[in-house]
Amino acid sequence: MNQIQSHILKIGLMLAVFAIVATGLVSLTEINTRDQIIKNERQALLAALNELVDTSRYDNDILEDKLSLPALAELHTKSPTYIYLARKENTPIAAVFTSIAPNGYNGKIKLLVGIYFDGSLAGVRVIQHKETPGLGDKIDLKKTDWILGFNGLSLQSPNDSRWQVKKDGGDFDQFTGATITPRAVVSAVKNALVYFDQHRDELFEETE
Repeated sequence: MNQIQSHILKIGLMLAVFAIVATGLVSLTEINTRDQIIKNERQALLAALNELVDTSRYDNDILEDKLSLPALAELHTKSPTYIYLARKENTPIAAVFTSIAPNGYNGKIKLLVGIYFDGSLAGVRVIQHKETPGLGDKIDLKKTDWILGFNGLSLQSPNDSRWQVKKDGGDFDQFTGATITPRAVVSAVKNALVYFDQHRDELFEETE
């Protein structure tokens, strides 16, 4: 082997070692990053759940005490979703799950709905939407407190005919220049209450 070939071989070996080390570092970084992403996602989810059901109201691990729901026509979900169950000393307290308003002005609106075991609303949050800035986006708590108006309501309060925006003869405010968005959200929240009312006992029984 002449000097040139020896030099080429050394360079090749150095490049191979560099590639192996680099690949290892990338893999290690990816693993660590993935774990951190999962941890961050869990923390964000827990914070969202606790916005609706305060930690003082339950003592179970709400992230683990959950059921996987199939796609449900009643909630307009197109894929499986989780329902998170809150308990206090094993007594049912509340459930938190997703409901979709499919007919927002600019597409579907994804909601997180918390409902106490007695059927009253713990709260509602919009977690995904494409509504018009300055108009339909007022459903977002970051923009206005309109969404807080659902707190404490139920299928009995207001009664069935009043679960509409005021323009349609109901109790809920619409936005100036944007009736479609709040109308869609009101309907989706009512659908969530109806679903929970019909399945409340079986949802909690399945995990006991």
